[in-house]
Amino acid sequence: MISVRNLNFSYADDQMILQDINLEIEDGQYVAVIGANGSGKTTLIRHFNALLRPASGDVLVNGLSTRYVKSHPEIRRMIGMIFQNPDNQMVGMTVEEDVAFGPGNLGLSSAEIRKRVDEALEKVGLSEYKTRPPHTLSGGQKQLLAIAGVLAMDSRFIVLDEPTSSLDPESRFIVLEQLKQLNQEGIGIIHVTHNMDELANAHRVLVLEKGKLAADGAPGDIFRRVEWLRDLGLAPPKITELIWYLRQKGFDIREGLFSIQQAGDEIISLMNAHRLKAVNM
Repeated sequence: MISVRNLNFSYADDQMILQDINLEIEDGQYVAVIGANGSGKTTLIRHFNALLRPASGDVLVNGLSTRYVKSHPEIRRMIGMIFQNPDNQMVGMTVEEDVAFGPGNLGLSSAEIRKRVDEALEKVGLSEYKTRPPHTLSGGQKQLLAIAGVLAMDSRFIVLDEPTSSLDPESRFIVLEQLKQLNQEGIGIIHVTHNMDELANAHRVLVLEKGKLAADGAPGDIFRRVEWLRDLGLAPPKITELIWYLRQKGFDIREGLFSIQQAGDEIISLMNAHRLKAVNM
């Protein structure tokens, strides 16, 4: 659905921020975008809903080019963008007014707008807060409100730029679980983050390095390259790093583990095998 072809971009006369990016993102994929500060992550995702346009090359969303202004309303309906600070996206006096703003600009009937608002708030668990002023919500609830606003637009992709960076652990968990649930329902997720531990649900990881697409693959293939990620200034997931460390020490432990439960089961199995071996010697 999202097709990036030979994308190059620079701000004014500055050096190229993005260089010869080529990729395809299909409907329903959960795609993580990682890279060091200044690698071009935010610049790339802003091309997906035409907030930025290519210096050269093309970005197509369901066949519509972001180069043409007349295509922007439909592109932005299909690709919902959520920024790091949700306060920057709030426009309504109440939670329900805020969610209604997007579909209200689509020329829908009042009944359809009401239906979409109610369904979106129900889906993110904010129905009981619909008459509350948005500024009274917690940080995690504000991000859920931003997600509801995108859902009310009937978006096919939700693009998030470090949505949990300012959240406490509990709020972070709630937002990540919501993204997981929406993806299971068929909505594509494009998630920019510096926290590798947030990406256990991703189908695919894009790694940017100095404006170039340095790697594109499954999380297991990307995260097992621990030393390479460190050289890029990225911290691999803690579980992956633990498994890598144990393998470096000579333990025959399986790679591609991302959860504490998986790692715990594998380590216990390894310990039991060593005990059995010691008994039989």
